[in-house]
Amino acid sequence: MEQPGLYTDSEALRLAMRRWATGVTIVASQHAGVRHGMTVSSFTSVSLEPPLVLVSLERTTRTHELIQRSGIFSVTILTSEQQQISDRFAGRESEMSDRFAGLEVYTLVTGAPLLQQGLAGFDCRVVNAHSTGTHTIFIGDVLASRVHANSSSRPLIYYNRGYRRLCDDGTQQ
Repeated sequence: MEQPGLYTDSEALRLAMRRWATGVTIVASQHAGVRHGMTVSSFTSVSLEPPLVLVSLERTTRTHELIQRSGIFSVTILTSEQQQISDRFAGRESEMSDRFAGLEVYTLVTGAPLLQQGLAGFDCRVVNAHSTGTHTIFIGDVLASRVHANSSSRPLIYYNRGYRRLCDDGTQQ
């Protein structure tokens, strides 16, 4: 007997996952003079010793291909003021366009591009990759990280198909 609200298809999973609030990042890489990035919410810390993070990327993306070829990636945590950047890197423009055009970027150790105005940046070397379903989970050794000077900014949050912001008192808008 099927219980109300209990489903197993991909659309039901998508609906349930919309209830999970998450930060918004740009994951990027570069290889052979080509740089590319994409908006990613599947990012988390794995370990402090050694410093490891993970990202999960769909295998059909250009960023995935560059990470596989280069063995490096960067993660920029976006501020609540960077919604347009999130949209730009979310594929609303072509996979072949230079999504970094006109944006201030910097590099740390690997040469993977990071966005200057984000909350924080992580420069990583892939130490493990696990393909499962339609995605690859890349685990990266954090070679360098940087907290950006504008510490009063709030993170960009994504929840139930829309961007959200934290208020100064910690509540959500």
